[in-house]
Amino acid sequence: MIFNSILYQVDSGVAQIILNKPDRLNAIDKQTLIEINEAMNSAEANHEARVIVISGNGRAFSSGFDLKAQMDAQPSGVKIWREILDLDFDSTMRFWNSPKPTIAAVHGACMAGAFEIALACDITVASEDAIFGEPELKFGAGIVTMLLPWFTSPKRAKDIILTGQDRIDASTALSAGIVSRVVERGRHLEVALSIAKGMALIDPVVVSATKKALNESYEIQGIQKALKNALDIDHSIESVGSPDKKAFMEIARERGMREAIAWRDARFAKAQK
Repeated sequence: MIFNSILYQVDSGVAQIILNKPDRLNAIDKQTLIEINEAMNSAEANHEARVIVISGNGRAFSSGFDLKAQMDAQPSGVKIWREILDLDFDSTMRFWNSPKPTIAAVHGACMAGAFEIALACDITVASEDAIFGEPELKFGAGIVTMLLPWFTSPKRAKDIILTGQDRIDASTALSAGIVSRVVERGRHLEVALSIAKGMALIDPVVVSATKKALNESYEIQGIQKALKNALDIDHSIESVGSPDKKAFMEIARERGMREAIAWRDARFAKAQK
């Protein structure tokens, strides 16, 4: 497959998936998700690729799901939304379910669906300039892959999600258990690749079996059922369409995405004075 939205390479036992739409802050659309799945298929089938690292080119890991693409496509109805959200969910969970260890190397913005990909990875290395968030509710949207409550306290997860926080700095993310390590600005990929190359020296059968054992501790607690239930709820949210999201998208179509985001931020700034 020819990749247009990502770069893919294998070297020194490490498969790299690099989000490659820097002019759009690596916003994730349907094509990006398809390419991520193809890259994951290649990495998992390649015996030389023992660890998978995902990162982003340019100024950010990813701003999340591509709202402009959604605005242009104007999806509607249960069937269409189910297809969109299921692809997003399944693509994210590839990193959790992969028999090979996965590492996210994060810098700059890491929002919404991209944040969920970083959470799904076994290890997340964050540059000190990384900013995390789940701003979906402020757009009138739901959460596709509800992983956050499995990594931090219930109170903190509810606070982040229900208030749509999108300014969580790297040190706060570390203290909350959202990332594994924080490194000097710009060294996120270097450190992630160093970790990956070290892991690639370990017997892959042992690594895969141990990852399975680690994940099983979450399976016993019902993570897959909980995530699927949350996804079903998001199917309902998106297929009906909230007034907030309709208003946001209308402003975006008429005046542009920057104006729509400014409108959203102004609403909440006014309320929080």
